[in-house]
Amino acid sequence: RNAQDAISMLQTMEGAMAVIDSALIRMKELAEQAATGSYSEQQRQIMDNEFKQMIAEIDRIATTTQFNSINMLDNTSAVTIHFGPDSEIEVTSVDVQSTALGIDSGTASIATTATAQTALGLLNTAIERKDSARASLGYMMNRLESTNEVLNIQAENMMASESRISDVDVA
Repeated sequence: RNAQDAISMLQTMEGAMAVIDSALIRMKELAEQAATGSYSEQQRQIMDNEFKQMIAEIDRIATTTQFNSINMLDNTSAVTIHFGPDSEIEVTSVDVQSTALGIDSGTASIATTATAQTALGLLNTAIERKDSARASLGYMMNRLESTNEVLNIQAENMMASESRISDVDVA
């Protein structure tokens, strides 16, 4: 059950990171638009406002997504999953807040063509960092799923063994 709970926790975190992925993609679209000289300053400001809202949403997701009051997306916790005596796996958190991704509102803007072009580079780096963090959750999830399979096999074999012992024909 502990392995299943840990998998559920990681699936919750991975789902939140999928939403962060969508926000980063939208931000990149906005930056590409703003980097083009065919938009007015007012239009670019509208794009920048949405861009900054996406940054705020990434931070909101990273700091509020929880599983049983455990937050694993702001690099503040690690969880040890126990499977029996001397068997445990440590699941470490990842940091996908805007500052960790390098796109916080103080450094990223698309209000001008020049800042939009700079933001494109920052967003590429942010997407790479998010992909790396998301992959680490996937690695942990795969490991826990393998552990769960082994534990289920052990439990099944233990029940079969117990059944053979208790069903012994003494006559």
